[in-house]
Amino acid sequence: MTLPTDISRPFAAAAREKKLFCFGYGYTAAALASVLRGEGWHIAGTTTDPDKRAQMAADGITAELFEPTHHLPDPFGSFRGVTHVLLSIPPTRSGDPAFEAHAHDLLECGTIEWAGYLSTTGVYGNHDGGWIDEDTPIAPTSQRGSQRARAEEQWQSLALNEDFPLHIFRLSGIYGPGRSALDTVRSGTARRIDKPGHVFNRIHVDDIVQTLLASIRQPNPGAVYNLADDYPSSSHEVIAFACNLLGLCPPPIIPYEQADVAPMVRSFYSDNKRVKNDRLKRELGVTLRYPDYRAGLQACMDAEDEAEALLSAP
Repeated sequence: MTLPTDISRPFAAAAREKKLFCFGYGYTAAALASVLRGEGWHIAGTTTDPDKRAQMAADGITAELFEPTHHLPDPFGSFRGVTHVLLSIPPTRSGDPAFEAHAHDLLECGTIEWAGYLSTTGVYGNHDGGWIDEDTPIAPTSQRGSQRARAEEQWQSLALNEDFPLHIFRLSGIYGPGRSALDTVRSGTARRIDKPGHVFNRIHVDDIVQTLLASIRQPNPGAVYNLADDYPSSSHEVIAFACNLLGLCPPPIIPYEQADVAPMVRSFYSDNKRVKNDRLKRELGVTLRYPDYRAGLQACMDAEDEAEALLSAP
């Protein structure tokens, strides 16, 4: 991943003795870690998968198994020297498993300078296509949104009562190389469902990373940021553009009322809002690399072409 020089360079001198612990070493955490490792940070993280743990360890990452029924066996050792924490484990009905298991262990380690919780814009619920920002009251309408809201409340209570340096990042739909509409089209599972007036925002993983880096460099405990692009649009537009990039005919439009969709997909269509991202631009100085899905999907295509060329080089 290549980031703008004004975002990545300041970490070269400042990253000594820095250690990031990722509760949930997933797609976004790995993207952030790849940048910080290049600046000399030590990275640790959790997974539920023993095979993934082995791969993380092979990549030089301190890896531990963690799940709601399997807590870290030695949290004092796990958090020794940790300066930054990324919280990205999907919540359960009772909230964030990391909070329930190890919130006070993190406090007791005494070295945390910054903590980031990756939430979702789903906590705002439905606004019938209207614009919302970070000052909009949260009112989740889906189970996933409600669980995220509960997890936010848990970490906010720790921040309020114990001065935990929490920052909340409410993410729109995440995409990037290997995880975009291009992959959905290639797999043959893409559908163009049309619900008139329904739009959503998305955010490229590189823009998530540059925002997290900017926040780490300019910590503001208690801050909440919406991470979304500048161009909310319908899902069928995105699929059509991905097909165009791949030189394929788009699948036919299916009216929402006639679509046979899973409950999770239906919950996606139940919320309709346009997400403002002014705060991350104003307070963190972030300029989105991919302000709309066209630029983002083209970048995904270019990255995949570059990777293929490297693999096929003699």
